[in-house]
Amino acid sequence: MKAITVLLVDDHLVVRSGLKALLGTQPDIDVVAEAASGEEALAQVEQHSPAVVVMDLAMGAGMDGIEAIRKIRERNRRQAVLVFTTYDSDADIVRAVDAGAMGYLLKDAAPEEIFAAIRGAVQGKSVMSAPVASRLFQQLRNPDEVLTPREAELLSLLIEGLSNRELGQRLFISEATVKTHLAHIYAKLGVETRAAAIATAIRREGMR
Repeated sequence: MKAITVLLVDDHLVVRSGLKALLGTQPDIDVVAEAASGEEALAQVEQHSPAVVVMDLAMGAGMDGIEAIRKIRERNRRQAVLVFTTYDSDADIVRAVDAGAMGYLLKDAAPEEIFAAIRGAVQGKSVMSAPVASRLFQQLRNPDEVLTPREAELLSLLIEGLSNRELGQRLFISEATVKTHLAHIYAKLGVETRAAAIATAIRREGMR
């Protein structure tokens, strides 16, 4: 089985070393490069083409994580980027997702959560740390009235990174019905992706 190649981006060597050692325990995950800045991250992505970039937000002087994510995604819209940070404010989450991050992990996340997030990112799933997901779920329980109750329920489940099939199983509806609901949600929120739908919902909640 081909391993998932990963680029670690963090300005703290001890963080990169610890995470690399942790990921090294998984036979299907291979850390192929590291970067200590946003600028270095761009160069390493060009050189190694990793399947997943694990990115911190704060990088000291120079390009921060948000800008690095944006530039990476501008060059390759299919590049999976996971945020790995201590910052958990709604504003940080929204900025990261708007920039193109597929997931948002806190640095105190359990090892299995980190492994699952990396594997999920390769499959196109949006994954968030449990504390972040829990808070966002509470915010999304009362979405704008423009959404129907079923659409609101489905929107709240998106933060768990479920596939269309898994959403259907959870809600006891067909995969085709899930796709229809998602299309309506995206249209009503004016977005095109799951991550953007979550970000928009967070932003609207914050403006109330």
